[in-house]
Amino acid sequence: MCYGLAAIPVMAGCPTSSGLQSSSFSILPAHPQPHQSHVLTRGVALGAQSSDSGCSGQNQCEYTFQYGNGSGTSGYYVYDSMYFDSIVGNSVASNNSEPVVFGLDKAVDGIFGFGQQGLSVISQLSSQGITPYSFSHCLRGENGGGGILVLGQIVEPNMVYTPLVLSQYVFSRQKLPPHYNVYLQSIAVNGQTLNIDSSVFATSSNRGTIIDSGTTLTYIAEEAYDPFVTAVSSRRSCISQKLAQDQYALFLQKYITTSSVSEIFPQVTLNFAGGASMILRPQDYLLQQNSIVRWCCIGIQKIQGQGITILGDLVLKDKIVVYDIAGQRIGWANDDCSSSVNVSTTTSTGKTECWTS
Repeated sequence: MCYGLAAIPVMAGCPTSSGLQSSSFSILPAHPQPHQSHVLTRGVALGAQSSDSGCSGQNQCEYTFQYGNGSGTSGYYVYDSMYFDSIVGNSVASNNSEPVVFGLDKAVDGIFGFGQQGLSVISQLSSQGITPYSFSHCLRGENGGGGILVLGQIVEPNMVYTPLVLSQYVFSRQKLPPHYNVYLQSIAVNGQTLNIDSSVFATSSNRGTIIDSGTTLTYIAEEAYDPFVTAVSSRRSCISQKLAQDQYALFLQKYITTSSVSEIFPQVTLNFAGGASMILRPQDYLLQQNSIVRWCCIGIQKIQGQGITILGDLVLKDKIVVYDIAGQRIGWANDDCSSSVNVSTTTSTGKTECWTS
């Protein structure tokens, strides 16, 4: 699947799909038929820090994509039908379908492109009036994972929002960014704001904060990492031992503990533009493992030599997250993702919102 940025992990229990088993699957040709050509006029604009796409003499259209954390994907575009259920008032109409174009890469799976740019799945469906220009998810952190994906906005009274921001990369090209960029202003540990220069989180051509559910862990800018780790691990009397060198500690700060992590580690608050805050419990930024000894790692890493902060699944889990692309904002609220959610079924333009079956 292609990286659409803020890509959605496939939910637990969903079967995998092979294009050869789908009667509606086809490779998108370089010269599409009339029934296919409309999907190419929706603003083909793949890319983040570097990307490319083009159609070869083999009558197929290829792409490459380089993502902010250094990973990437390359493959070719294919064409298939997406099936979903529609919510109209209090009723649900099943088995609706719509053709979509997406990138196919044998080396990447479990990723579905829901970025802002023209060829992402959500952009294609919205441009055809099938869904609004928004989507929501709730990723369950416990009991085997899973969660909820809604093509539209989940309604939650405790939702807080922060504006999406454009990077200098976008200003120079006059198009929506491939990432979901937000302005992280400060980090607080146990209510105390860390002494981090505000310029560390400023958005520019090579700096900024990205919310991305296609990233497993969370990464913060190099200049913010040491103050964060120092503050989180300052209660040394409660920590039995800090390991400096092993296969995990090369990448993560690792601790052996004798108590519950909620009793040892502090609450962390991420403060964003617009007054929105994301409160992280210890289990929202730690990776835990119970064995002969109990150990845990700080699952927030630094990106060497880059001023990028990426908020991944580790901090997004157990929260409803709404990507309101039309309103250029993103919001969240705490939730255990185990029960049904309220969905707004209409928009100001009268479009019907949908949820995946």
